[in-house]
Amino acid sequence: MLTLAAPCALEVEIKKSRFIARAARAGTREEAMAFIAQAGEPKANHNCWAYRIGPDYRFSDDGEPGGTAGQPILRAIEGQGLDCVAVVVTRWFGGIKLGAGGLARAYGGTAAECLRTAQRLEVRPRVELRVTAPFALTGAVYPVLEACGAQKLAESYSEAGLVLRISLEAGALEAFRAALADATRGKATLEPYDLSTNA
Repeated sequence: MLTLAAPCALEVEIKKSRFIARAARAGTREEAMAFIAQAGEPKANHNCWAYRIGPDYRFSDDGEPGGTAGQPILRAIEGQGLDCVAVVVTRWFGGIKLGAGGLARAYGGTAAECLRTAQRLEVRPRVELRVTAPFALTGAVYPVLEACGAQKLAESYSEAGLVLRISLEAGALEAFRAALADATRGKATLEPYDLSTNA
């Protein structure tokens, strides 16, 4: 997943109207709406916005003619292959009407240029897992963790032996499962970590 590494902003003037685009990473709808509320300028004529978080997206024209602001901002996000991003484009009217096409180009273009200048970050989804292994095989488990890039979050012991809570890139899960089974002759167990029970 490609997203923003840090918030960014860009200001342009188009036919005497002042536009400021502000963009930031948002992992949830609540984070996106909080950023939109904070980034808007109460004294501006319009604070138009859009966000995309996986399959979830929303946009607003904030008083501009329908389809001339929010959708072009959303298309700017999608056009650059970004996810988990919210963008607000604020406009102070300069006295010259831009027309529907001009507005769409201004809002979409300002958002796109702001995103083009932003520092990007590739985020790889991770999963949390619980690994249990007999005491005698503890020494065989740690090299597998290191080889597969697993991060140890917690370690404890039970009657069954070693219990680890780990974080692993989702794409490495099957390779980790196979390596762990090989190293422990199938005697280690691997299951999703249950956050609700801390088990």
